[in-house]
Amino acid sequence: MSTAPRLALATYLADPDLSADDARLIPALSAQGIAALAVPWNQPGFDWRTVDGVLLRSTWDYVEHYEAFLAWLAALPVPVFNAPETVRWNSDKRYLPQLAATDADVVATEIACAQELPARLATRRGEPVVVKPAISASARDTLRGTAGDAAFTAQLLGLPPARHYLIQPFVPEIETHGEWSLVFIDGEYSHAVLKRPARGDFRVQPAHGGTVQAAEPSNTLRAAARAVLDGLSALGHPMPLYARVDGIEIGGRFTLMELELIEPALHWHADEQAPGRLARAAAARLSSAR
Repeated sequence: MSTAPRLALATYLADPDLSADDARLIPALSAQGIAALAVPWNQPGFDWRTVDGVLLRSTWDYVEHYEAFLAWLAALPVPVFNAPETVRWNSDKRYLPQLAATDADVVATEIACAQELPARLATRRGEPVVVKPAISASARDTLRGTAGDAAFTAQLLGLPPARHYLIQPFVPEIETHGEWSLVFIDGEYSHAVLKRPARGDFRVQPAHGGTVQAAEPSNTLRAAARAVLDGLSALGHPMPLYARVDGIEIGGRFTLMELELIEPALHWHADEQAPGRLARAAAARLSSAR
């Protein structure tokens, strides 16, 4: 008699329990015959051979323990969702120019090391820009300013030096239209939310005062977001179990800001049927792997 597959939902030591939103996955997975349990990715002594698969959820400290996280990921003896090779690629936002080389419409992105930032921005004097680390989360060390401005240049000099950074134009539509997050499960559109920054800010994360509400994107936006996922195949990556495609509508076109394939909030609250979709897709993948 076969036992129910066990799926570890990876969290982190400082907050080992699932978020209230991710807790919705437990009954959905149970309905598919899957025993799900929250386990910090950096839990000392946990034997990962005792589970049948790992679903990355709130591994939110991985940026502070980047090399250890990637080593843990590569050493896991069971299937991981999303695939370790894809997660490694997605963990460094220098993937954005690679996606731009496919059919995806991606915000213009220039890459520079910390020491190059002042010189690079000097060539864009007067332009409103955003500078963010290539490896980061939750808008950490993300700066907005005017290229060539003395105060902004001083802020840039305070950034951690041993990193690469993205230089992007500031997109004013973030303040007027907000940012879309479209969630896909096994490549199929599931649900979406629209995120807006607090007045006077440009960061949409709730930690910075942003708001999130369920919303329904147009078919055009859905198709453009799906085209981003199609670009993964062109770059040699499998279709992820889950993906959050974040972008802004500019002139009626969806422009990608980030493709979230590691530990994004997937906003299950926006559609009560969505956890079931993920559970069915996860069950199918676990079954094929057993």
